Amino acid sequence: MRYIALLRGINVGGNTMIKMQELRAMFEALHFGNVASYINSGNLAFDSVSSPHVSKGSTPESALSNQIESAMQNTFGKSIPVTVREQRHIQTVLESNPFAGQFESHKEMHVLFLKEEMPADKQQQLLANQTNDERFAVLGREIYCHLKLGVANSLLGKGFIEKKLNLAVTARNWRTVQKLSEL
Repeated sequence: MRYIALLRGINVGGNTMIKMQELRAMFEALHFGNVASYINSGNLAFDSVSSPHVSKGSTPESALSNQIESAMQNTFGKSIPVTVREQRHIQTVLESNPFAGQFESHKEMHVLFLKEEMPADKQQQLLANQTNDERFAVLGREIYCHLKLGVANSLLGKGFIEKKLNLAVTARNWRTVQKLSEL
């Protein structure tokens, strides 16, 4: 099975600097195959031939996230949140974009990946704060963000989703999501 690992906050703004070559080597040490990275910000594709140990109420994706997070701590001494998706799910994310055809640049469109589905009350709070220039749609474990004026002055850029809604997310722009479906 092919998976995508999204590591939060790797090599962004000079924080948590880890070379992609070292990350790929760590993934290979975990016996993942066909490891590939995309840009220098914690996007890795890999094959997992053996099923991870899945505890009750867990999924293979969450088991892989836990395994990779543990390896990050052991290898680099850093606590890095990791979100994992089956690669074929990334294609579903692309095909399900509720803002398809409504944005001019990949810089306007972002997807936030959550480990679990967003609670309904937090969805309502997020949607209540959108404007014509800053629109959101929640589908499953993804939040689609159409930010016409960019990230900097948006709710996303101001940390509203993580601080006010208390949700751990990792964000990728539209071009990156497209590339992840091809890795």
